[in-house]
This record gives sequence, C-alpha cells and structure tokens, in this order.
Amino acid sequence: MSLHDAYDDQNVFAKILREEMPAVKVFEDDKTLAFMDVMPQVPGHVLVIPKYPATNLLHLEPDFAAAMMLTTQKIGRAVQQATDAPGFMVAQLNGPAAGQTVFHIHMHILPRHDGIELKMHARGMAEQSELQTMAEKIRACLE
Repeated sequence: MSLHDAYDDQNVFAKILREEMPAVKVFEDDKTLAFMDVMPQVPGHVLVIPKYPATNLLHLEPDFAAAMMLTTQKIGRAVQQATDAPGFMVAQLNGPAAGQTVFHIHMHILPRHDGIELKMHARGMAEQSELQTMAEKIRACLE
C-alpha cells in the first residue's frame, strides 16, 4: 500500500466507527473517536481516529485534522493523569514503510515512565477487563 492508495472501508477502524466491531471507547464527539488499543505497547495506550475516510495524514481534510489533534491533546492530558505518567508520546504513522498497519489515519497516545520500555507494536492482545479498567480511569480524568 502506498500513500496514494484508495481508502478501504473494510479496515478495522472503519468497522469500529460503524459499530460492526467492538471497541473500548474513551471519548467520542462528532468528528473523532478515542479508544483503547487492543494490542497496547504500554498500559494506557489509546488511539484517536477521525470520523473521516482517510488512509493517512496526506488524505485528511484540514477540519478533521484539527479535530483529531484537539482530541489527542484532551486524551493525552487524561492518559497522563490516569497513569500518573511524567510524560506521554504521540505517534502517527503514514504508510507501511513507516510502520502503519491499519490504513485509517490514527494517532497513538502512549504514556511514558522512566525505565518502562515499549512493547513491540501489534503483538499481544490485552485482556478486555484490563482495557475497560484503564478506560474508566482515563474517562474519569477528562475535563
């Protein structure tokens, strides 16, 4: 897949937006959805997606890009507070060469603590109960 390939509306995030697949939701508004990554690299790993069919940053309409960044900022603050992390990392990958595996643009929010390494991306599934518990903590920190 290149940065210019057409959007596949059967990708997992499109199915989550249509509620054809489950997700542990953290936040939703008219332009974005934030939910727990089912294969977290660290506890508290959240994904933010726009409700717009774009494979990557180059295909995203500016108003949805702005909304995605605003939600990322809001959720990043809540993730950092909920996990008592001194920092957090935001990652956004464009194309397979950059490590993108789901071709619907998305932001990764990863809380960071000194001495805690990131797990490899897209490797092990987390328990749903762990994701639900963390999502509740994050939602409680939303302002």
